[in-house]
Amino acid sequence: MSTQKHVRQQAGTVEENALRLERGKAEQLVEALNTDLAATYVAYHQIKKHHWNVEGAEFRELHVYLGEVAADLEAGADAFAERAQALGGVPLAGGATLEANAPVSPEGEDVYDIRTSLENDLEMFGDIIESLRDHIALAENLGDYTTSEILRRNVEVVEEHAHHFEHYLEDDTLVTEGAVQ
Repeated sequence: MSTQKHVRQQAGTVEENALRLERGKAEQLVEALNTDLAATYVAYHQIKKHHWNVEGAEFRELHVYLGEVAADLEAGADAFAERAQALGGVPLAGGATLEANAPVSPEGEDVYDIRTSLENDLEMFGDIIESLRDHIALAENLGDYTTSEILRRNVEVVEEHAHHFEHYLEDDTLVTEGAVQ
């Protein structure tokens, strides 16, 4: 283990950046990106939980699909963190820090039936979509079109997955326990 203890930049700070975006604007954008980073990682961990625990008639398809959703969320989180760093900020890190700064809450540790799990995911994705849209507007208003584009690409992916969750939750899918017709 390294004995070096030099802090290059303290968490929660924003330094000058090579992108020539003034510090006040960068601070607002880093805060927004860190909020979306935190929300995305909370969603990632909830989706992974569902990926690991899915059971039932559509197990294989949902297991694979939820793995794809998790990979998309991880890619989005990475883009948010890298942009926050490029703007002179420090991306949030650590499970407790991410959860404390997320505008969404995970469903908890219990394992639910897949219908309930997907309903919880859909609700969380709706909250994330609203946050992303607000932050797109913020980036546009501050003249940071690159951050806006990163957020736009991500909201498109999250909206697509929310739409797919909605399809999975239709009445004619996902066999329900004890259903007699």
